[in-house]
Amino acid sequence: MKNKEDKFEDKKITSRDKDYSQWYLDVISAADLAEHSSVKGCMVIKPYGYAIWENIQKILDEKIKEADVKNAYFPIFIPQSFLSKEAEHVEGFSPECAVVTHAGGKKLDEPLIVRPTSETIMYDAFSKWISSYRDLPLLINQWANVVRWELRPRLFLRTTEFLWQEGHTAHTTEKEAEERTRQMLDIYQDLAEEYMAMPVVAGVKSELEKFAGANHTYTIEAMMQDRKALQAGTSHLLGQSFAKAFDIKFLGKDGKKHYVWQTSWGVSTRLIGALIMAHSDDKGLVLPPKIAPIDVVIIPIWNSENEKKRVLDKANELKKKLKKDFKVELDTRDMRPGPKFFEWEKKGVPLRLEIGPAEVEEKQILVVRRDGGNKSLVDEKKVETKFIRKILDNIQKEIFNKAKKFQIENTNRVSDWDEFKDIFNKNGGFVHAYWCGNDKCETKIKEETKATIRCIPFKQTKKKGKCILCGGESGQEVIFAKAY
Repeated sequence: MKNKEDKFEDKKITSRDKDYSQWYLDVISAADLAEHSSVKGCMVIKPYGYAIWENIQKILDEKIKEADVKNAYFPIFIPQSFLSKEAEHVEGFSPECAVVTHAGGKKLDEPLIVRPTSETIMYDAFSKWISSYRDLPLLINQWANVVRWELRPRLFLRTTEFLWQEGHTAHTTEKEAEERTRQMLDIYQDLAEEYMAMPVVAGVKSELEKFAGANHTYTIEAMMQDRKALQAGTSHLLGQSFAKAFDIKFLGKDGKKHYVWQTSWGVSTRLIGALIMAHSDDKGLVLPPKIAPIDVVIIPIWNSENEKKRVLDKANELKKKLKKDFKVELDTRDMRPGPKFFEWEKKGVPLRLEIGPAEVEEKQILVVRRDGGNKSLVDEKKVETKFIRKILDNIQKEIFNKAKKFQIENTNRVSDWDEFKDIFNKNGGFVHAYWCGNDKCETKIKEETKATIRCIPFKQTKKKGKCILCGGESGQEVIFAKAY
């Protein structure tokens, strides 16, 4: 009969090279992040996985509030008639909607949509809140769950119910709304790169890929280790279409009534999926320190009761010294050290400090980095706040640099159609190519290669070229990739 502590060693992780999809699921299981619910398509986010989301939420919430946006909450149920008011919007979301037709034992007079996104229910309120230019800008965010019926669920990446934040703003001018749209995308890029250590490319979506009902959609796109793209955050300039649908008007300084200009923007728990696929390895999860629920885990090691007291005294002393500045876990479970190492390695804790009888005797601590596995014996007096902070900052930097190097190595500029197809038949990655702007070319490229336009990057070479498919004149390079 197996010892219960062996469960951590039993959670084998498939190699990324052998089966990337299974590797992803194995990492989630081994790190104890989430599991499928009994409700098809839904997931249970377990405490360690939710702690990662809480860290993302905390960082982003502070940035949103610094941008003068206030949090609120709106109902999960939306009258069906609301969703029908904006034609393009309802067409985009209808296939994903869950509809409530009965409640309280009776058939409802009007069916209710379970929130797939909140534009319609929020803008009904906005129409009541806004009457004058003095009420603008109106800057609202909500942290909520949404439901989009998912036929092919995948933990964190695509589930029927998921968590997110969605910001919605109203402005007096298009210029002001445009500035807000870009401001929020910049905040998402900062979150991705500075905290998640995940390099991204920022740009605008094509007409076929933009948010349903928006004038245009801005996006940040990240490259995963299988070279596929993952949309990590979007910000939409909605224009005035929703304002006209919900009659959101304000009395301007000129004494006339005007429709507001609106934006919406959001990120979701798919960012946890992005973290996993951007950084983790065949040993398990790898977390950037700025996102990790635990910065440092201390592992005391002993072989006898006499050794146990001496080692635990030293471990507790170390924890007390570090816990003021770091999130520290002291693992005092009466287990063999091996399973403990495996568990914390799989959970991606950035730094492990090991203390055994020999370390106590020599007044040293074994310091082990998760990102590269580097080990070093360090004088216990040196293991204090400044020392730990320097290592964690270096880990954060190295994780980003590794991901950036991978992105650069797997990004190509291509002008030949056969070469373009060959790349997507083999390794894939990000491909910069010229595109004429024609929807038909975009659709045909997708049909033949399964690659989509991820974004039209803000940074352009300003050189003219020829469309990768039809050869037509083009003044814009776009990024193509296969995507999640």
